[in-house]
Amino acid sequence: MAAMSLSSAYRPDPRFQALGRDFSDPVEAADFPRTILRFRNDRAAATVGLEALSDDDWIRHFGRFEPLPDNQPLPLAMRYHGHQFRVYNPDLGDGRGFLFAQLREQGTDRLLDLATKGSGQTPWSRAGDGRLTLKGGMREILAASMLEALGAPTSRAFSLVETGEALTRGDEPSPTRSAVLTRLSHSHIRFGTFQRQAYFDRPDLIGVLVDHVVEAYYPHLADAPDRPTAMLEATIAASAKLLARWMSAGFVHGVLNTDNMVVTGESFDYGPWRFLPRNDPNFVAAYFDHQGLYSFGRQPEAMFWNLQQLAACLTLVGDQARLLAALNGFSDAYRLALRGAILDRLGVKSRDPDADVELVNAAFRALAEGGEGLRWEPFFFDWFGGEASTGRAMGGPRADLYRTETFEAFRRQLASYEPDRPERLADPVFQRPEPEEMLIEEVEALWALIVESDDWAPLYAKLDRIEAARSAYALGSQLGKNAAP
Repeated sequence: MAAMSLSSAYRPDPRFQALGRDFSDPVEAADFPRTILRFRNDRAAATVGLEALSDDDWIRHFGRFEPLPDNQPLPLAMRYHGHQFRVYNPDLGDGRGFLFAQLREQGTDRLLDLATKGSGQTPWSRAGDGRLTLKGGMREILAASMLEALGAPTSRAFSLVETGEALTRGDEPSPTRSAVLTRLSHSHIRFGTFQRQAYFDRPDLIGVLVDHVVEAYYPHLADAPDRPTAMLEATIAASAKLLARWMSAGFVHGVLNTDNMVVTGESFDYGPWRFLPRNDPNFVAAYFDHQGLYSFGRQPEAMFWNLQQLAACLTLVGDQARLLAALNGFSDAYRLALRGAILDRLGVKSRDPDADVELVNAAFRALAEGGEGLRWEPFFFDWFGGEASTGRAMGGPRADLYRTETFEAFRRQLASYEPDRPERLADPVFQRPEPEEMLIEEVEALWALIVESDDWAPLYAKLDRIEAARSAYALGSQLGKNAAP
Protein backbone atom coordinates (compact mmCIF):
# COMPACT_ATOMS: atom_id res chain seq x y z
CA MET A 1 0.00 0.00 0.00
CA ALA A 2 1.36 3.41 -0.92
CA ALA A 3 2.44 5.56 2.00
CA MET A 4 0.31 8.42 0.72
CA SER A 5 -2.81 6.43 1.67
CA LEU A 6 -2.05 7.03 5.35
CA SER A 7 -2.17 10.38 7.09
CA SER A 8 0.16 11.52 9.84
CA ALA A 9 -2.57 10.56 12.33
CA TYR A 10 -1.90 6.87 11.68
CA ARG A 11 0.00 5.60 14.73
CA PRO A 12 0.01 1.82 15.11
CA ASP A 13 0.46 0.43 18.62
CA PRO A 14 -0.29 -3.33 18.62
CA ARG A 15 0.08 -4.03 22.34
CA PHE A 16 -2.30 -6.88 23.00
CA GLN A 17 -0.27 -9.39 20.98
CA ALA A 18 2.54 -9.18 23.55
CA LEU A 19 0.30 -10.97 26.09
CA GLY A 20 0.71 -14.19 24.08
CA ARG A 21 -1.24 -17.40 23.71
CA ASP A 22 -2.76 -17.36 27.18
CA PHE A 23 -5.05 -14.58 25.97
CA SER A 24 -5.60 -15.14 22.24
CA ASP A 25 -5.08 -17.38 19.22
CA PRO A 26 -3.68 -16.33 15.82
CA VAL A 27 -6.32 -16.92 13.12
CA GLU A 28 -7.02 -16.17 9.48
CA ALA A 29 -10.01 -14.39 8.02
CA ALA A 30 -12.46 -16.31 5.87
CA ASP A 31 -11.97 -16.16 2.11
CA PHE A 32 -15.24 -14.54 1.12
CA PRO A 33 -16.70 -15.08 -2.37
CA ARG A 34 -17.52 -11.37 -2.72
CA THR A 35 -16.49 -8.12 -1.04
CA ILE A 36 -18.94 -5.28 -1.66
CA LEU A 37 -18.31 -2.15 0.37
CA ARG A 38 -21.59 -1.03 1.93
CA PHE A 39 -20.41 1.41 4.60
CA ARG A 40 -17.21 3.14 5.60
CA ASN A 41 -17.00 5.57 8.49
CA ASP A 42 -14.65 8.25 7.23
CA ARG A 43 -15.20 10.46 10.28
CA ALA A 44 -13.99 7.66 12.54
CA ALA A 45 -11.24 6.73 10.07
CA ALA A 46 -9.88 10.27 10.21
CA THR A 47 -9.24 9.91 13.94
CA VAL A 48 -6.80 7.05 13.26
CA GLY A 49 -5.29 8.21 9.97
CA LEU A 50 -7.13 5.85 7.62
CA GLU A 51 -9.58 8.20 5.91
CA ALA A 52 -7.42 8.54 2.78
CA LEU A 53 -7.61 4.86 1.90
CA SER A 54 -9.07 4.23 -1.53
CA ASP A 55 -12.08 1.92 -1.65
CA ASP A 56 -9.85 -0.78 -3.12
CA ASP A 57 -7.38 -0.47 -0.25
CA TRP A 58 -10.26 -0.34 2.21
CA ILE A 59 -11.55 -3.66 0.86
CA ARG A 60 -8.07 -5.20 1.07
CA HIS A 61 -7.84 -4.33 4.76
CA PHE A 62 -11.46 -4.61 5.90
CA GLY A 63 -12.79 -7.23 3.49
CA ARG A 64 -9.68 -9.40 2.97
CA PHE A 65 -7.94 -8.33 6.19
CA GLU A 66 -4.45 -7.78 4.87
CA PRO A 67 -2.44 -6.38 7.81
CA LEU A 68 -2.16 -2.65 8.22
CA PRO A 69 1.41 -1.28 8.06
CA ASP A 70 3.46 -1.91 11.22
CA ASN A 71 0.45 -3.37 12.97
CA GLN A 72 -0.52 -6.89 14.02
CA PRO A 73 0.84 -9.40 11.49
CA LEU A 74 -2.02 -11.82 12.20
CA PRO A 75 -5.56 -11.39 13.53
CA LEU A 76 -6.04 -12.59 17.12
CA ALA A 77 -9.15 -14.39 18.37
CA MET A 78 -9.40 -13.33 21.99
CA ARG A 79 -9.95 -15.85 24.79
CA TYR A 80 -12.54 -15.19 27.48
CA HIS A 81 -15.33 -16.77 29.51
CA GLY A 82 -18.47 -15.18 30.89
CA HIS A 83 -21.80 -15.37 32.61
CA GLN A 84 -24.66 -15.51 30.11
CA PHE A 85 -27.95 -14.67 31.78
CA ARG A 86 -26.13 -15.42 35.06
CA VAL A 87 -25.06 -18.93 33.96
CA TYR A 88 -21.31 -19.40 33.72
CA ASN A 89 -20.05 -20.47 30.29
CA PRO A 90 -16.41 -21.64 30.01
CA ASP A 91 -16.71 -22.28 26.26
CA LEU A 92 -16.71 -18.71 25.00
CA GLY A 93 -14.14 -16.67 23.10
CA ASP A 94 -14.08 -14.83 19.78
CA GLY A 95 -16.09 -17.29 17.71
CA ARG A 96 -16.77 -15.06 14.71
CA GLY A 97 -14.44 -12.16 15.16
CA PHE A 98 -10.90 -11.14 15.97
CA LEU A 99 -8.70 -8.24 16.99
CA PHE A 100 -7.29 -6.94 13.71
CA ALA A 101 -5.21 -3.90 14.67
CA GLN A 102 -4.53 -1.36 17.43
CA LEU A 103 -3.93 2.34 16.90
CA ARG A 104 -3.73 5.62 18.76
CA GLU A 105 -6.58 8.10 18.41
CA GLN A 106 -5.73 11.58 17.20
CA GLY A 107 -6.45 14.24 19.79
CA THR A 108 -6.98 11.94 22.77
CA ASP A 109 -4.07 9.48 22.38
CA ARG A 110 -6.42 6.69 23.45
CA LEU A 111 -5.48 3.19 22.41
CA LEU A 112 -8.18 1.91 20.06
CA ASP A 113 -8.96 -1.51 18.60
CA LEU A 114 -10.09 -2.41 15.13
CA ALA A 115 -11.97 -5.66 15.63
CA THR A 116 -14.36 -7.69 13.56
CA LYS A 117 -17.67 -9.50 13.64
CA GLY A 118 -18.43 -12.12 11.01
CA SER A 119 -14.86 -12.65 9.82
CA GLY A 120 -14.93 -16.45 9.88
CA GLN A 121 -14.44 -19.43 12.15
CA THR A 122 -11.92 -19.52 14.99
CA PRO A 123 -11.00 -22.12 17.63
CA TRP A 124 -13.88 -20.67 19.68
CA SER A 125 -16.63 -20.95 17.04
CA ARG A 126 -18.02 -24.15 18.55
CA ALA A 127 -20.79 -25.18 16.09
CA GLY A 128 -21.11 -21.71 14.58
CA ASP A 129 -20.21 -20.72 11.04
CA GLY A 130 -18.31 -17.60 12.13
CA ARG A 131 -20.45 -15.38 9.92
CA LEU A 132 -22.60 -12.29 10.43
CA THR A 133 -25.85 -11.51 8.66
CA LEU A 134 -25.99 -8.34 6.63
CA LYS A 135 -29.00 -7.31 8.69
CA GLY A 136 -26.99 -7.76 11.89
CA GLY A 137 -24.28 -5.51 10.51
CA MET A 138 -26.80 -2.86 9.48
CA ARG A 139 -28.39 -2.95 12.94
CA GLU A 140 -25.02 -2.45 14.64
CA ILE A 141 -24.30 0.59 12.47
CA LEU A 142 -27.63 2.12 13.47
CA ALA A 143 -27.27 1.34 17.19
CA ALA A 144 -23.74 2.70 17.46
CA SER A 145 -24.55 5.82 15.43
CA MET A 146 -27.62 6.65 17.50
CA LEU A 147 -25.89 6.05 20.83
CA GLU A 148 -22.99 8.25 19.80
CA ALA A 149 -25.44 10.99 18.82
CA LEU A 150 -27.03 10.75 22.28
CA GLY A 151 -23.71 11.06 24.09
CA ALA A 152 -23.15 7.43 25.09
CA PRO A 153 -19.65 5.91 25.19
CA THR A 154 -19.85 3.43 22.33
CA SER A 155 -17.80 1.58 19.79
CA ARG A 156 -18.15 3.02 16.31
CA ALA A 157 -19.17 0.95 13.31
CA PHE A 158 -16.13 1.42 11.07
CA SER A 159 -16.82 -0.71 8.01
CA LEU A 160 -19.43 -3.05 6.58
CA VAL A 161 -18.58 -5.29 3.65
CA GLU A 162 -21.14 -7.63 2.12
CA THR A 163 -19.55 -11.02 1.55
CA GLY A 164 -21.81 -12.90 -0.85
CA GLU A 165 -22.78 -15.95 1.22
CA ALA A 166 -26.25 -17.29 1.99
CA LEU A 167 -26.71 -17.85 5.72
CA THR A 168 -29.30 -19.81 7.63
CA ARG A 169 -30.51 -18.28 10.88
CA GLY A 170 -33.33 -19.26 13.19
CA ASP A 171 -34.31 -15.67 14.00
CA GLU A 172 -34.29 -14.30 10.43
CA PRO A 173 -36.00 -15.39 7.21
CA SER A 174 -33.38 -17.61 5.57
CA PRO A 175 -31.31 -17.82 3.51
CA THR A 176 -30.16 -14.33 4.36
CA ARG A 177 -27.25 -12.21 3.16
CA SER A 178 -23.84 -12.15 4.87
CA ALA A 179 -21.39 -9.42 5.83
CA VAL A 180 -18.28 -8.68 7.84
CA LEU A 181 -18.31 -5.73 10.22
CA THR A 182 -15.30 -3.90 11.60
CA ARG A 183 -15.72 -1.73 14.67
CA LEU A 184 -13.43 0.88 16.22
CA SER A 185 -13.53 0.51 19.98
CA HIS A 186 -11.70 1.53 23.12
CA SER A 187 -10.59 -1.95 24.27
CA HIS A 188 -12.02 -5.46 23.94
CA ILE A 189 -10.75 -6.53 27.39
CA ARG A 190 -13.93 -8.01 28.79
CA PHE A 191 -14.90 -8.79 32.35
CA GLY A 192 -14.93 -12.34 30.98
CA THR A 193 -11.25 -12.02 30.03
CA PHE A 194 -10.50 -11.90 33.76
CA GLN A 195 -13.05 -14.61 34.49
CA ARG A 196 -11.24 -17.07 32.24
CA GLN A 197 -8.00 -16.72 34.17
CA ALA A 198 -9.82 -16.98 37.49
CA TYR A 199 -11.55 -20.14 36.27
CA PHE A 200 -8.15 -21.73 35.61
CA ASP A 201 -6.83 -20.39 38.94
CA ARG A 202 -4.14 -18.25 37.33
CA PRO A 203 -3.57 -15.26 39.62
CA ASP A 204 -0.28 -14.71 37.81
CA LEU A 205 -2.12 -14.09 34.53
CA ILE A 206 -4.74 -11.92 36.24
CA GLY A 207 -1.83 -9.81 37.48
CA VAL A 208 -0.44 -9.61 33.95
CA LEU A 209 -3.87 -8.54 32.69
CA VAL A 210 -4.29 -5.88 35.40
CA ASP A 211 -0.92 -4.42 34.47
CA HIS A 212 -1.85 -4.44 30.78
CA VAL A 213 -5.16 -2.65 31.41
CA VAL A 214 -3.55 -0.02 33.63
CA GLU A 215 -0.65 0.66 31.30
CA ALA A 216 -2.70 0.61 28.08
CA TYR A 217 -5.97 2.23 29.17
CA TYR A 218 -5.49 3.88 32.56
CA PRO A 219 -1.86 5.06 32.50
CA HIS A 220 -2.59 7.72 35.13
CA LEU A 221 -2.94 4.80 37.58
CA ALA A 222 0.50 3.40 36.84
CA ASP A 223 1.90 4.50 40.21
CA ALA A 224 -1.12 3.38 42.23
CA PRO A 225 0.04 1.32 45.23
CA ASP A 226 -2.86 -1.11 44.70
CA ARG A 227 -3.34 -1.57 40.97
CA PRO A 228 -6.20 -4.11 41.13
CA THR A 229 -8.35 -1.80 43.27
CA ALA A 230 -7.39 1.26 41.25
CA MET A 231 -8.35 -0.54 38.04
CA LEU A 232 -11.67 -1.68 39.53
CA GLU A 233 -12.47 1.86 40.68
CA ALA A 234 -11.75 3.20 37.19
CA THR A 235 -13.89 0.49 35.59
CA ILE A 236 -16.74 1.18 38.03
CA ALA A 237 -16.66 4.90 37.21
CA ALA A 238 -16.60 4.22 33.47
CA SER A 239 -19.37 1.60 33.73
CA ALA A 240 -21.55 3.95 35.81
CA LYS A 241 -21.20 6.64 33.16
CA LEU A 242 -22.04 4.16 30.40
CA LEU A 243 -25.12 2.93 32.27
CA ALA A 244 -26.30 6.49 32.94
CA ARG A 245 -25.98 7.33 29.25
CA TRP A 246 -27.95 4.22 28.27
CA MET A 247 -30.70 5.16 30.70
CA SER A 248 -30.86 8.77 29.56
CA ALA A 249 -31.03 7.59 25.94
CA GLY A 250 -33.80 5.10 26.71
CA PHE A 251 -31.54 2.33 25.41
CA VAL A 252 -31.96 -1.35 26.22
CA HIS A 253 -28.84 -3.37 25.47
CA GLY A 254 -30.58 -6.73 25.68
CA VAL A 255 -27.71 -9.06 26.65
CA LEU A 256 -25.77 -7.64 29.59
CA ASN A 257 -23.59 -10.71 30.00
CA THR A 258 -20.11 -10.37 31.48
CA ASP A 259 -18.53 -11.13 28.10
CA ASN A 260 -20.30 -8.03 26.74
CA MET A 261 -18.80 -5.67 29.34
CA VAL A 262 -15.35 -4.13 28.80
CA VAL A 263 -13.08 -2.57 31.40
CA THR A 264 -13.08 0.82 29.67
CA GLY A 265 -16.85 1.27 30.01
CA GLU A 266 -17.88 1.37 26.36
CA SER A 267 -20.80 -0.49 24.83
CA PHE A 268 -20.18 -2.70 21.83
CA ASP A 269 -21.39 -5.81 20.01
CA TYR A 270 -25.04 -4.87 19.55
CA GLY A 271 -27.42 -7.78 19.23
CA PRO A 272 -31.14 -7.57 20.15
CA TRP A 273 -30.97 -3.91 21.23
CA ARG A 274 -33.94 -1.55 21.33
CA PHE A 275 -34.60 2.09 22.10
CA LEU A 276 -37.67 2.67 24.25
CA PRO A 277 -40.75 3.84 22.37
CA ARG A 278 -41.93 5.29 25.71
CA ASN A 279 -41.02 4.94 29.36
CA ASP A 280 -41.39 1.31 30.46
CA PRO A 281 -39.10 -0.19 33.12
CA ASN A 282 -40.18 -3.71 32.09
CA PHE A 283 -39.32 -3.29 28.41
CA VAL A 284 -36.99 -6.04 27.13
CA ALA A 285 -34.96 -6.07 23.94
CA ALA A 286 -34.23 -9.78 23.60
CA TYR A 287 -37.14 -12.04 22.67
CA PHE A 288 -35.43 -14.82 24.66
CA ASP A 289 -35.21 -12.76 27.89
CA HIS A 290 -38.34 -14.39 29.27
CA GLN A 291 -37.68 -13.34 32.89
CA GLY A 292 -36.90 -9.72 32.05
CA LEU A 293 -33.44 -10.07 33.58
CA TYR A 294 -32.05 -7.35 31.30
CA SER A 295 -35.14 -5.17 31.03
CA PHE A 296 -34.68 -1.40 30.88
CA GLY A 297 -35.36 -0.86 34.58
CA ARG A 298 -33.08 -3.72 35.69
CA GLN A 299 -30.01 -2.57 33.77
CA PRO A 300 -28.46 -0.90 36.86
CA GLU A 301 -28.85 -4.15 38.81
CA ALA A 302 -27.30 -6.11 35.92
CA MET A 303 -24.35 -3.76 35.65
CA PHE A 304 -23.62 -3.99 39.37
CA TRP A 305 -23.87 -7.79 39.29
CA ASN A 306 -21.36 -7.89 36.45
CA LEU A 307 -18.98 -5.62 38.34
CA GLN A 308 -19.23 -7.98 41.31
CA GLN A 309 -18.02 -10.82 39.09
CA LEU A 310 -15.05 -8.76 37.95
CA ALA A 311 -14.22 -7.86 41.55
CA ALA A 312 -14.37 -11.53 42.53
CA CYS A 313 -11.66 -12.29 39.95
CA LEU A 314 -9.50 -9.47 41.29
CA THR A 315 -9.60 -10.89 44.82
CA LEU A 316 -7.02 -13.42 43.58
CA VAL A 317 -4.48 -10.60 43.29
CA GLY A 318 -5.90 -7.74 45.36
CA ASP A 319 -7.12 -6.82 48.81
CA GLN A 320 -10.67 -8.05 49.33
CA ALA A 321 -11.69 -5.29 51.73
CA ARG A 322 -10.50 -2.52 49.40
CA LEU A 323 -12.16 -4.17 46.40
CA LEU A 324 -15.43 -4.40 48.33
CA ALA A 325 -15.16 -0.73 49.28
CA ALA A 326 -14.71 0.11 45.61
CA LEU A 327 -17.83 -1.88 44.71
CA ASN A 328 -19.79 -0.04 47.36
CA GLY A 329 -19.07 3.18 45.51
CA PHE A 330 -21.01 2.11 42.43
CA SER A 331 -24.42 3.42 43.54
CA ASP A 332 -23.14 6.92 44.24
CA ALA A 333 -21.13 6.94 41.01
CA TYR A 334 -24.20 5.90 39.02
CA ARG A 335 -26.50 8.46 40.64
CA LEU A 336 -23.99 11.24 39.96
CA ALA A 337 -23.53 10.10 36.37
CA LEU A 338 -27.28 9.80 35.79
CA ARG A 339 -27.86 13.31 37.12
CA GLY A 340 -25.24 14.67 34.72
CA ALA A 341 -26.61 12.64 31.82
CA ILE A 342 -30.20 13.85 32.25
CA LEU A 343 -29.11 17.48 32.61
CA ASP A 344 -27.02 17.05 29.49
CA ARG A 345 -29.94 15.60 27.58
CA LEU A 346 -32.11 18.49 28.69
CA GLY A 347 -29.41 20.94 27.65
CA VAL A 348 -29.30 22.83 30.96
CA LYS A 349 -26.62 23.83 33.44
CA SER A 350 -26.35 22.30 36.87
CA ARG A 351 -27.70 24.39 39.75
CA ASP A 352 -26.96 22.48 42.93
CA PRO A 353 -27.13 18.78 43.83
CA ASP A 354 -30.52 18.85 45.55
CA ALA A 355 -32.22 20.88 42.84
CA ASP A 356 -30.64 18.73 40.15
CA VAL A 357 -32.00 15.57 41.77
CA GLU A 358 -35.48 17.12 41.95
CA LEU A 359 -35.34 17.99 38.26
CA VAL A 360 -34.18 14.52 37.28
CA ASN A 361 -36.94 12.93 39.37
CA ALA A 362 -39.51 15.30 37.85
CA ALA A 363 -38.35 14.36 34.35
CA PHE A 364 -38.73 10.64 35.04
CA ARG A 365 -42.15 11.17 36.62
CA ALA A 366 -43.26 13.16 33.57
CA LEU A 367 -42.03 10.41 31.26
CA ALA A 368 -43.83 7.78 33.34
CA GLU A 369 -47.08 9.70 33.56
CA GLY A 370 -47.12 10.80 29.94
CA GLY A 371 -48.49 7.42 28.98
CA GLU A 372 -49.08 6.35 25.39
CA GLY A 373 -49.03 9.95 24.20
CA LEU A 374 -45.39 10.62 25.06
CA ARG A 375 -42.50 8.90 23.35
CA TRP A 376 -39.09 8.94 25.03
CA GLU A 377 -37.00 10.80 22.50
CA PRO A 378 -39.48 13.59 21.64
CA PHE A 379 -39.68 14.54 25.32
CA PHE A 380 -35.96 15.38 25.47
CA PHE A 381 -36.04 16.97 22.03
CA ASP A 382 -38.94 19.26 22.90
CA TRP A 383 -37.40 20.50 26.14
CA PHE A 384 -33.76 20.69 25.06
CA GLY A 385 -32.43 24.00 26.35
CA GLY A 386 -34.98 24.14 29.15
CA GLU A 387 -36.99 27.36 29.44
CA ALA A 388 -35.44 28.57 26.17
CA SER A 389 -37.47 25.89 24.35
CA THR A 390 -40.82 26.61 26.01
CA GLY A 391 -42.21 28.31 22.93
CA ARG A 392 -41.03 25.50 20.71
CA ALA A 393 -42.42 22.77 22.99
CA MET A 394 -45.73 24.51 23.66
CA GLY A 395 -46.21 25.18 19.96
CA GLY A 396 -45.31 21.67 18.90
CA PRO A 397 -47.22 18.42 18.35
CA ARG A 398 -47.25 17.52 22.08
CA ALA A 399 -48.39 20.92 23.35
CA ASP A 400 -51.72 19.69 24.72
CA LEU A 401 -49.97 17.03 26.78
CA TYR A 402 -47.50 19.54 28.18
CA ARG A 403 -50.36 21.76 29.38
CA THR A 404 -51.74 19.05 31.65
CA GLU A 405 -51.25 18.85 35.40
CA THR A 406 -48.89 15.91 34.85
CA PHE A 407 -46.22 18.25 33.50
CA GLU A 408 -46.73 21.17 35.85
CA ALA A 409 -44.06 20.06 38.36
CA PHE A 410 -41.56 19.28 35.63
CA ARG A 411 -42.05 22.63 33.86
CA ARG A 412 -41.81 24.48 37.16
CA GLN A 413 -38.52 22.79 38.01
CA LEU A 414 -37.12 23.27 34.51
CA ALA A 415 -37.96 26.98 34.48
CA SER A 416 -35.34 27.65 37.17
CA TYR A 417 -32.49 26.27 35.01
CA GLU A 418 -30.27 28.15 32.61
CA PRO A 419 -29.72 26.67 29.17
CA ASP A 420 -26.27 25.26 28.47
CA ARG A 421 -24.87 26.60 25.19
CA PRO A 422 -28.25 27.97 24.02
CA GLU A 423 -26.75 28.76 20.61
CA ARG A 424 -27.29 25.08 19.80
CA LEU A 425 -31.02 25.77 19.49
CA ALA A 426 -30.35 27.74 16.31
CA ASP A 427 -29.35 24.54 14.54
CA PRO A 428 -31.77 23.47 11.78
CA VAL A 429 -32.37 20.21 13.65
CA PHE A 430 -34.34 22.14 16.27
CA GLN A 431 -36.51 23.82 13.67
CA ARG A 432 -38.11 20.47 12.89
CA PRO A 433 -41.29 19.33 14.68
CA GLU A 434 -39.93 15.86 15.43
CA PRO A 435 -36.57 14.47 16.55
CA GLU A 436 -34.55 11.69 15.01
CA GLU A 437 -35.61 8.45 16.66
CA MET A 438 -34.54 4.82 16.35
CA LEU A 439 -37.60 2.66 16.83
CA ILE A 440 -37.68 -0.93 15.69
CA GLU A 441 -40.36 -0.34 13.06
CA GLU A 442 -38.07 2.03 11.17
CA VAL A 443 -35.13 -0.37 11.43
CA GLU A 444 -37.24 -3.13 9.90
CA ALA A 445 -38.49 -0.81 7.17
CA LEU A 446 -34.92 0.15 6.22
CA TRP A 447 -33.95 -3.50 6.05
CA ALA A 448 -37.01 -4.37 3.95
CA LEU A 449 -35.92 -1.88 1.28
CA ILE A 450 -32.49 -3.50 1.14
CA VAL A 451 -33.98 -6.99 0.89
CA GLU A 452 -36.64 -6.12 -1.67
CA SER A 453 -34.75 -3.78 -4.01
CA ASP A 454 -31.19 -3.46 -2.70
CA ASP A 455 -32.03 0.16 -1.95
CA TRP A 456 -29.45 1.53 0.48
CA ALA A 457 -30.28 5.20 -0.02
CA PRO A 458 -32.83 5.39 2.85
CA LEU A 459 -30.28 3.88 5.26
CA TYR A 460 -27.61 6.37 4.23
CA ALA A 461 -30.15 9.20 4.54
CA LYS A 462 -31.03 7.98 8.04
CA LEU A 463 -27.36 7.98 9.01
CA ASP A 464 -27.00 11.52 7.66
CA ARG A 465 -29.91 12.64 9.84
CA ILE A 466 -28.42 10.95 12.89
CA GLU A 467 -25.12 12.71 12.19
CA ALA A 468 -26.97 16.03 11.97
CA ALA A 469 -28.57 15.31 15.35
CA ARG A 470 -25.19 14.39 16.85
CA SER A 471 -23.73 17.68 15.69
CA ALA A 472 -26.73 19.69 16.89
CA TYR A 473 -26.93 18.14 20.36
CA ALA A 474 -23.13 18.12 20.83
CA LEU A 475 -23.49 15.80 23.81
CA GLY A 476 -20.62 14.11 25.56
CA SER A 477 -17.94 16.45 24.19
CA GLN A 478 -18.37 19.74 26.07
CA LEU A 479 -20.34 18.71 29.11
CA GLY A 480 -18.82 21.17 31.53
CA LYS A 481 -20.55 21.10 34.91
CA ASN A 482 -22.80 18.24 33.85
CA ALA A 483 -19.96 15.81 33.23
CA ALA A 484 -19.67 12.89 35.57
CA PRO A 485 -16.13 11.87 36.46
